[in-house]
Amino acid sequence: MTVINKRALNTEDLYELKQVNDPQLSPDGTKIAFTETVIHKEKHEYNSHLFVGDVNGENIRQWTFGDVRDQSPRWSPDGKTISFVSNRSGKSQIYLLNIDGGEPRQLTHCVNGARNPVWSPDGSKILFATSLNASEKVTDVEKKKGEDKDKKLEPMVVERIRYKSDAVGFLDDKNQHLALITIETGEVEQLTEGNTDYTAGCWSPDGERITFTADVSDDADYNLIADVFIMTLSDKKIEKVTNSDGGFSNITWSPDGQYLAFLGHKKEFLGATLSRIWVASIETKEISCLTENWDVQIGDVAIGDFHSGSVNPGVVWTKDSKGFYFLMSDQGNTGVYYGSLEGEMYPVLFEDQHVYGLSVNGETHKAVVAISTPTHPGDLYYIDFTNGESKQLTNVNVEFLNSVQLSKAEPITFKAQDDWDIHGWIMKPFGFEEGKKYPTIIEVHGGPHAMYANTYFHEFQMLTAKGFVVVFTNPRGSHGYGQHFVDAVRGDYGGKDYLDVMSATDYVVDTFDFVDEAKLGITGGSYGGFMTNWVVGHTNRFKAAVTQRSISNWLSFYGVSDIGYFFTDWELKGDLIADTEKLWSHSPLRYVDNVETPLLILHGEKDFRCPIEQAEQLFVSLKMRKKETKFVRFPESNHELSRSGNPKLRLDRLNHIKDWFVTYLMN
Repeated sequence: MTVINKRALNTEDLYELKQVNDPQLSPDGTKIAFTETVIHKEKHEYNSHLFVGDVNGENIRQWTFGDVRDQSPRWSPDGKTISFVSNRSGKSQIYLLNIDGGEPRQLTHCVNGARNPVWSPDGSKILFATSLNASEKVTDVEKKKGEDKDKKLEPMVVERIRYKSDAVGFLDDKNQHLALITIETGEVEQLTEGNTDYTAGCWSPDGERITFTADVSDDADYNLIADVFIMTLSDKKIEKVTNSDGGFSNITWSPDGQYLAFLGHKKEFLGATLSRIWVASIETKEISCLTENWDVQIGDVAIGDFHSGSVNPGVVWTKDSKGFYFLMSDQGNTGVYYGSLEGEMYPVLFEDQHVYGLSVNGETHKAVVAISTPTHPGDLYYIDFTNGESKQLTNVNVEFLNSVQLSKAEPITFKAQDDWDIHGWIMKPFGFEEGKKYPTIIEVHGGPHAMYANTYFHEFQMLTAKGFVVVFTNPRGSHGYGQHFVDAVRGDYGGKDYLDVMSATDYVVDTFDFVDEAKLGITGGSYGGFMTNWVVGHTNRFKAAVTQRSISNWLSFYGVSDIGYFFTDWELKGDLIADTEKLWSHSPLRYVDNVETPLLILHGEKDFRCPIEQAEQLFVSLKMRKKETKFVRFPESNHELSRSGNPKLRLDRLNHIKDWFVTYLMN
């Protein structure tokens, strides 16, 4: 037997990894389309291309090429054409590709681009979304590259409280609107207008109506809801389905035309409320929650740094309209469940893994799923849900997996100080030897309403490759452990959640003799950055810390974050003016005098979620007190730096984390 010695992972292996995403079955169930994303090594850019093949795994070929981002492949109802979104013209527009061959044909030429194509049932039209301001129309044509380079510098006038977004920057008075385009003629019809954002849903089976979600009230910036609507295309008559009491999305129409299914909640616990499955009867107008008594989170809420851009399929109906498939997250896993209109729910694919993509043929109950584990970045599998038979369709990272030794994530469960059960994982370092002690890093996820999971995490693998033990857990506030658990952090940031993190530290020190208690580190981003800041202000147990895109001061966060004005109230249960002392008491900056742990501060210059002033305040306060700290600012980077940011800067970030911990925990 030949023994193959695998090497340790390098940070730069990020450039070798390929990501497969958004699998789509053809209408007849015989073919698949999906995207594969790679990093251009010289240009430090992402390139995404379309791949198409047979469901038996044969004839899978790349269909689009070039230094472009091709995304969102969607089959026409007759299976002869694929629509997709591409930036090859300069802005993202919708293109068509005939499966018999030929070059992609640009379908839309919208002034601000187009996205989210949804085919009509007869294949003659596509519903799509585009951004427009009050003076623009959907028929306005995209300017050619370079035409707007002499655009005059003008002041930005702000009148709405919601005027910026971490995802797109300043909103510039644009709103997302819906339009139809006729495939044969290219004729475009604008369906919505005004100062409201509309999100496309689906078509009715007869093609006479469409659905969408929006908040059409005058106080949308304050209500923060999303209602479900139906529009009759012949007269543009709009019917509201939901009751302006929550946030709903991912609408799908049953094949028999009798029901709408959608995901969402009524904000009972504000941002900590579990997402559920709802069904509305078209005939009776009655709405029922099918998962009301099921204490789980519907959808994929696994958090990581590799599967950016995954698509939630919502409720995928079976052909008989009696049942459906959907994703569900629980206990650190995301899998596939089957449900029925009678409320029956049972797993069809739920193991120690992360299902981050799903496309189901509602007649045959066969599906293509995208699956990742801690030691597998992700591939596509063809699965028969009636008997469990499966076949791996892609193996895009086979060379990487054959050459690199990855660390397994071993599950751990322990008691918090108040006897709550906390779940997590521990990863041993590369070249692990029994009897040796290793420096150990505690990782804290963002959100906080998210979930560490059994999925590939490049940062974790990079740290284990450098000789660190990595521990990651889901403290209270995390999804995957029921409504009471996810709500427990609200109003208590830095309270029991902090004790959960410290209980995790106690547990691994007491349980695993290879954990070096004298060489502990901690890191996290966003809420995890808040917790890192909080930890070093309340204990000197850690010998090094790295805080990323963090919150340090809730008082300033309230007014500078794109979500601060409502998130602070939702999560801290406090107002800037009425509860100043409460916000300050939960601010890590208040405890900066206590910090003795060397702290590396990482932050993106264009982070509108946790703006960089949060890092600036922390850095200056530490330096004024002669504390050991360093501040690294990443240009042109928003809150998503670690997941979808500039590839070179992602590598720089990883190397700064690695080097800081090597310096303080290994030297």
